[in-house]
Amino acid sequence: MDRPLLNRRLAEFGTTIFAEMSALAVRTGSINLGQGFPDADGPEEVREAAVRALRDGRGNQYPPGPGVPELRTAVAAHQERHYGHLGLSYDPDSEVLVTAGATEAIAASMLALLEPGDEVIALEPYYDSYAATIAMAGGRRVPVTLRAQPESGSYRLDLDELRDAVTDDTRLILLNTPHNPTGTVLSRDELTAVAELAVERNLLVVTDEVYEHLVFEGEHLPLASFPGMRERTVTISSAGKTFSFTGWKVGWVTGPAELVGAVRSAKQFLTYVSAGPFQYAVAEALALPDAYYTGLRDDLRTKRDVLADGLADAGLKVFRPSGTYFITTDIRPLGESDGFAFCRALPERAGVVAIPNAVFYDHKEQGAPFVRFAFCKSVEVLAEAAGRLKALSA
Repeated sequence: MDRPLLNRRLAEFGTTIFAEMSALAVRTGSINLGQGFPDADGPEEVREAAVRALRDGRGNQYPPGPGVPELRTAVAAHQERHYGHLGLSYDPDSEVLVTAGATEAIAASMLALLEPGDEVIALEPYYDSYAATIAMAGGRRVPVTLRAQPESGSYRLDLDELRDAVTDDTRLILLNTPHNPTGTVLSRDELTAVAELAVERNLLVVTDEVYEHLVFEGEHLPLASFPGMRERTVTISSAGKTFSFTGWKVGWVTGPAELVGAVRSAKQFLTYVSAGPFQYAVAEALALPDAYYTGLRDDLRTKRDVLADGLADAGLKVFRPSGTYFITTDIRPLGESDGFAFCRALPERAGVVAIPNAVFYDHKEQGAPFVRFAFCKSVEVLAEAAGRLKALSA
């Protein structure tokens, strides 16, 4: 064939580094801190709920397109329970949509809300599917870079840069907080500025909040709760990160009926429906007591600190995250500057696998010296990884 088999706009987003690093981990016997999946399953009672649904014949055939009523009701109740004090609530029948994880929710949102040529502002570094789904929808990605602040060990959103990025062709802002891969939790002041800009320029916002319960410092504030934002915001979350069931691929969209209806129209031509029995189990998971969420946060904070301390002892500059389960490090104190080369050599040097942050950037040079590690592993595994990483400073 004369023509390529893969659309050229998608070909550039092939993040094969994940597969490459995982293969390296297996071949070298390294600890894989590259991809963000927990090394232990979630709550036993939730797993039992999935088995019960299977045995009872619930969801073994096509579930309803918007999601089973039990889960849509549970999502709406979850929003009311955690964010009702902010004035946020949703109708489970018209303002909640169940998706095949947050990744499908992002894709369906882009396909539904963009026309070819529309501009989408995304904070870089960004989750890799953002670029691909904007391209699939015919949109044009406009990155606004979160800037590393070495003195504070954090990242900052430049609000002037964000404002300057908006043009007459801008259709929406694609936001992620808590943010993967930097671990940034956008502050009230930052979110207020984003909301005011969206209202002023009549923009839609799609906000990816899958790490909403993994916040160690500060607080998670849904953008939809800010003045003028509920009617223009599509909010995305999922069960994978909160309940450690990343393989179940159960996510959801909340927002005003008009926007959710548009996303549903696109979603029905993607997976149509998915994860029937798991939807019933996730409905029960969302009803777990507050102690579950507190325990999850505290456990991950401990794991964060174990790995962060180990990375610092190895000579890396650590950007200690306020949320998520990822840590970004700067490799320049080790005399390195190429994250790809560093990560490809790390399994042989120290028996640990990480991911170069440059894969999450349009401006590759901005991400070149940064490397991401995941800490959603047992304390014992993280302590072993920290011990191995000492070889870097030897």
